[in-house]
Order: sequence, then structure tokens, then C-alpha cells
Amino acid sequence: MNVSLTSFLWLIVFLADHGLCFEDCNTTTCGSYGPAVRFPFRIRGRQPRHCGYPQPEFHLSCSAKNDTVLELTTSWKLFIQKIDYKSQVIYANDTEGCLPKGLLNFNISLSPFHFMGYSYERTLFNCSSSRSYGQIPCLSTPQYQVCAVYSDSSVGDLDLLSCTKIREVSPIPNRYLYSQESIIGLRWDNPKCKHCEVKGKYCRLNTNSTLSETQCYGRLTPRKGQSTKFIETGGILGSLLLVVASILLYRKYRFNKTEREYQSKIENFLDDYKSFKPTRYSYDDIKRMTNQFKDELGQGAYGTVYRGKLSDEILVAVKVLNSSTGNGEEFVNEVGTIGKIHHVNVVRLVGFCADGFRRALVYEYLPNDTLQKFISSADTKNHFLGWKRLKDIALGIAKGIEYLHQGCDQRILHFDIKPHNILLDHDFNPKVSDFGLAKLCAKDQSAVSMTTARGTIGYIAPEVFSRNFGNVSCKSDVYSFGMLVLEMVGGRKIVDVTEENDEQIYFPEWIYNLLEEGEDLRFEIEEEGDDKIAKKLAIVGLWCIQWNPTDRPSMKVAVHMLEREGENLPIPPNPFSSAVPTRMNARRTRRQLHQELEAISEAE
Repeated sequence: MNVSLTSFLWLIVFLADHGLCFEDCNTTTCGSYGPAVRFPFRIRGRQPRHCGYPQPEFHLSCSAKNDTVLELTTSWKLFIQKIDYKSQVIYANDTEGCLPKGLLNFNISLSPFHFMGYSYERTLFNCSSSRSYGQIPCLSTPQYQVCAVYSDSSVGDLDLLSCTKIREVSPIPNRYLYSQESIIGLRWDNPKCKHCEVKGKYCRLNTNSTLSETQCYGRLTPRKGQSTKFIETGGILGSLLLVVASILLYRKYRFNKTEREYQSKIENFLDDYKSFKPTRYSYDDIKRMTNQFKDELGQGAYGTVYRGKLSDEILVAVKVLNSSTGNGEEFVNEVGTIGKIHHVNVVRLVGFCADGFRRALVYEYLPNDTLQKFISSADTKNHFLGWKRLKDIALGIAKGIEYLHQGCDQRILHFDIKPHNILLDHDFNPKVSDFGLAKLCAKDQSAVSMTTARGTIGYIAPEVFSRNFGNVSCKSDVYSFGMLVLEMVGGRKIVDVTEENDEQIYFPEWIYNLLEEGEDLRFEIEEEGDDKIAKKLAIVGLWCIQWNPTDRPSMKVAVHMLEREGENLPIPPNPFSSAVPTRMNARRTRRQLHQELEAISEAE
């Protein structure tokens, strides 16, 4: 059944690529006798914006009498008579019948078009007596003549005693200025679609390129016998659509029972949740606040995040969850945990959407993106925030996690602390986000049962992989925090192990060796005291990544360690000692370590 559906979709794509399916960017006209309009032009109100080139001059309109109108400025409009796509030239006449009037007030250098033929700069004069040269007929009257002379002409050669200079004008070809010719030809260079026209194909922007490159598709005009092919194709498509519709209805019937159970689970949860008062939005509200999902901020495993607006002053980040993943657990986790807590270092949930099978989460918008963007080496100066600010960020993260562990009615274990999940506001204050993997437990509960490992490789505590290392608890978040702090100190991604650097020493171990030997950390130091901050962050990070969970500090102790002034923190035990339960050499890389750890399933 899946094979049949996939084959049908590939057929649709193939037919669309060959111009045999309906296409909203096909050639159209304003009236029955108007010029053919297609890319790079489009007619406003009749074709979507993507059918035309982005510059406004390529977006045409139809007059009340079905003339095709080109607007070169807000005050100058031309009626298009013909568009030569092979030569990339448009032919148009002035709506008022006087081309020079519009040309004298038009700067062609600011438009995507240029004149055909040579253009010259001129000076415009108003003369009270008749002149035999330079007169512009449609601007002159019996009482005065408007004349244009070459700007580089010698004043001595011109009789201008009865003339008053008006102004200098942009270069214009002679044929459009002095004669009674009413048709103007304008050529465009970009986008280039000549090659498509020669092949008899449509032209459009290349969707796989960030530049203004074009590609050809479909066919411009039906070949002999093509109309019959369209009819035959329509019949085939109709039959296929009927078959696929039947298949989809059958699958939907079988699928709906499970989905209804998931939906009932979510609705029951939301009924219980009403007292916490985050706003519930409809899916139409979500589309409206994101401007039809126009501004994408990023993508994750569970959905896509868009920038949105609640009003002109209030920005939000909207995460639209994938309908194809999960059974609603991630949605319930996120709303059930973050929706009822308020802390300066935890991202705020503004509202949510549970409209049928469509789900979304609305958060406060934080303009400085994630901490991952600013993790860089002090030696490279690339996005480096400075040691003082790094310490403040680490302290804010620690306070946010400590609040989750101790400040709520129930203890919240995050299980996915990493730079991507730390958002920064306009003052670089950190906020913990993304509670899709979180678990709730009682404050007096020392261990948490889990059916499978959860989190991100490199930040997951060893006991989450295997019970050989101890019980899963709030100390698992402490480990992830320690790895995050060490990544901030080193300005490098500590989990990025490739074939080329597979045998290099593990970065946290390198830090520990320097501290143990009493050496200075080999980082760029700009201000007095920066070396102490770097050392303090490194020591706190190493304390937090001890293999035995009981050797790690609580988040409350980690906060106190970061806040201590003027005191040296003790160096922690070696977290890379060969005495760990797996008896592994400390020089082995992180990837080798995770390959040897096997997740042990445990009963809930």
C-alpha cells in the first residue's frame, strides 16, 4: 500500500515537472488581446508573488479597461503593448500620450531596465521664443517652448538669451525625446530567461540556489497532439486519484482509532491544566501570528520554530510540533512542566495550540538565539562573549536548573541540558528551554525509573546509559550542566569526534591535567581576573562530570561555587580515573566510551 502511494506521488512530481499538471504560474493576460504575461513578470491579484521576480517593476497590474500596466514610479505608468521574452525587451506607450513628460522625471539607473540605443545627458530650458533645435513638441505651447540641449554643448554656440534653465536631466535616447514616437523599448538583463524561451519552456528562479539563478520547466505551447495528451493524462490522473483516495480513506479509518486515543489523552490533560491559565490558541491564530509561517527560526527533532507576533510590540517564538512523531507525550511534557513554572532563567510559555491533530507551543521571543551560537574559543575572537559574561551565563543556567530541581512543587528533571536548549535574551540572560524529554518526580524521590536512555550524546550522564554507574536522578542534569560549562570554557564542541581527531586527547581530561599539575589554563586572557574566572568555570565543570553521581554536587552547591568570590575552589577527584566501573582508559575518546555503554531498559 505504501509502495503504491509513493509511486503515485512520484508520478505527480514527474508530470508536474513536464508541465502536464495544473500550474498557477502559467501564462496569463489582462484582456483577450493583451500581451502574454509570465515569469519574470506576474499580474497582481491573478498570480501568486512567487510567479514573478522579486523587484516591484516586474509586478504588473490590469487597468479598468484590461490594459496591462507597468509602474516605473508611483506617478508614471505605461501601457505594455508587447513583451519579447527571447530578446528580453518590453514595448510600452505612455498612458497620457507624452513619453518625454515621464522620461524627464525618471531615473532609469534606479530601475531594472535600460534604454535601447545610446543615451545622452541634457539640460532643460524654458524659452519664450521659438527655437529650431532641441524642442520637445508635446511639452511646448505657442507661448513657450521646452527645449533640451546636450549638457556638454558650449554655451557660446547656443542662443539662450530668451531661455531660463530648468534643470539637468538623466540620460535619454534622442528617439524618445524629440520625435512624436509614442512607443518606448526597455530591456532587462536579469533574470536571464532567454535560454528557456529558446527551448520553448517556462522559466523560474532556481529553488536550490540562494542567488538569482533561473531554471527551465514545463512547455510553453502544446505541440501537435498535445491537447489529446492532456485529456488522456487527465483521465489517468482522475482514475489514480480515485484509487489513492480510497486507500487514504481506508488508512485513515484504521489510523483514527489510535489517534483518537492520543487526542483524548491530550484533551483530558488540558482540561486538568486550565487552572494554570496559559492561553489556548486555535490553529488559525497560530497561522495569523506567524504570518502563515513566513519567518522560520530553526528546526528540531520534534518540530519547527517560527517568529511570530501577538501584537506590534510583543514578539513570540512558535514551535509547531511534527504530527508524524510521538504520541502527544512531548506536547504534554512541555506544557505540563514549563506552563506552571515562572523563573527568570526558565523560558516562559505564553500559550499553546491543540487544534485537532495540530499542536504548537508559543514562547516568549528571545532575540539573541541560543548559547550554541556564541560558543567559541577566546583565542579566535569569533562570537566570544568575554569571561565575565560567560560566568554570568553559567550562573544563570545553574540557577534555572536548581529552580527546576528544588523550587517547584514537584522536582523537574530536564534530561536535555545542552547549548542548543539555552536561549539568550537581549541582555544575554540565559533561559533553559525545551522540556520535551523532562520527567516529574517527588522532591523526596532519590531515583527515577526509565525505560530508555534520553538526551543528547555527549551531554548524557553515564547512569542514563547504564545502571552500572548508579541510579538516574537530578544528578544526571548536573552532569549535563558540567559538560555544557566545559564546552563554554573550551570554546569547542566537545562531542564532535571525527575519524581525523579520533585519537586526540579528550578535552575535559586535558583541562583536568593542567589543573592537577598546577599549570595555567592556556586561554587568551584580556582583563585582570579573567584567568580566575576561566579556572573557576573549569573546576565547577569537572566537579559536575564525576562518574559517580554521589560525587557530583547538587545544583544548589554548584550555584554557590560559581558565586564564591576570592576563594580557591578545591580540585575535584580525577573523573577519568581507570577505577570507574567499566575499567576504561581515561585516554579513550568520548565516542569510544559511548560505543561501550549499553542502555539498560528498566521497568517503570
